[in-house]
Amino acid sequence: MATQATPESSPRRDELLELSYRYVLKQGFAGLSLRPLAAAIGSSPRVLLFLFESKDGLIRALLARARADELALLDRIHSSNTGGDLATVAAAVWHWLAASEHRGLLRLWLEGYARSLVEPRGPWAEFASATVNDWLALFAATQPEELRHSPGGIAERTLTLAVLRGALLDLLATDDPKRTTAAVHRHLHALAGGGRFGEDER
Repeated sequence: MATQATPESSPRRDELLELSYRYVLKQGFAGLSLRPLAAAIGSSPRVLLFLFESKDGLIRALLARARADELALLDRIHSSNTGGDLATVAAAVWHWLAASEHRGLLRLWLEGYARSLVEPRGPWAEFASATVNDWLALFAATQPEELRHSPGGIAERTLTLAVLRGALLDLLATDDPKRTTAAVHRHLHALAGGGRFGEDER
């Protein structure tokens, strides 16, 4: 917890957090060192430690900043697709994910996701599970009430998220949007056409 001397939010802290965020969008978290980061954003390691208390504190703030972008995206998609079904909303999600201008943010998300799995007690703690729950909540809101809480409905949105996440990993690895988009659309076409789970799973 921040002390009075190191407020949780201040104009200077917010400015350096935003500059640091832009830095890691390009450089990633791997091998993040305070000295080159501070030099790149016009600060010093001492100032960063004062404002964020530790390197882990800075990483936690950067992950929270990345999640804020994620939640803003989910809110925009939800607002612009009110009343849309799961396939329609998932197609909007994929359209955003596949856009080349979002590669830096997506690599950062995935790096935080992976780190939270292998370093569950570090600053990455629970980042992966929070991300999964954020996306599942968006997809749940698109499902009919009677399906939403059923085993089949839960499995349906879980599978859709798995398809999008797998295609995203493939896209980042190969930079092949045509092939990965075709695969996503094939799944969503089946979903929209009624390729859902049987009544016994509802």
